[in-house]
Amino acid sequence: MAAPTGFSATQIRLHWIVFILIVLQYVLHEPISDAWHAYERGEEIAFNPVVASHVAGGILVLLFALWRIALRVKRGAPAAPEQEPPILKLAASVTHIALYALMILMPLSGMAAWFGGVEAAAEGHEVMRVILLALVALHVLGALYHQFILKTDVLIRMRKPAA
Repeated sequence: MAAPTGFSATQIRLHWIVFILIVLQYVLHEPISDAWHAYERGEEIAFNPVVASHVAGGILVLLFALWRIALRVKRGAPAAPEQEPPILKLAASVTHIALYALMILMPLSGMAAWFGGVEAAAEGHEVMRVILLALVALHVLGALYHQFILKTDVLIRMRKPAA
């Protein structure tokens, strides 16, 4: 199967929905962190809609990430621009794999911590939170590098569906 020339409308929508959900996860981090620390102290945790939103957002990130992977397997993804240096192709590939891995592992670790009380999962979740932020920054910088330095269509491919 030949690589598509661009992403489908569904792939693009899922990309941006997951991006927004991940941003919201960082915005909603403090209340769930406070609730987790209260849990660790043995305190009763009252229902908090912001905490519930963080939990629901994490579950949605997981579901949408799995959907994105299924679409990528079924439909494929556009090839890297030919003028991209091999080292950048490798960096992009590793970054994408790591982003997908974190979009799966973070919700799973969050669920293990929140629903199962697994302390190690909570600690792993916090470590992955920092790594995810760094990878998202690298992903954005890579897209901007493509747009303004290499002058490729990489950024446009994530805004305009392929025909």
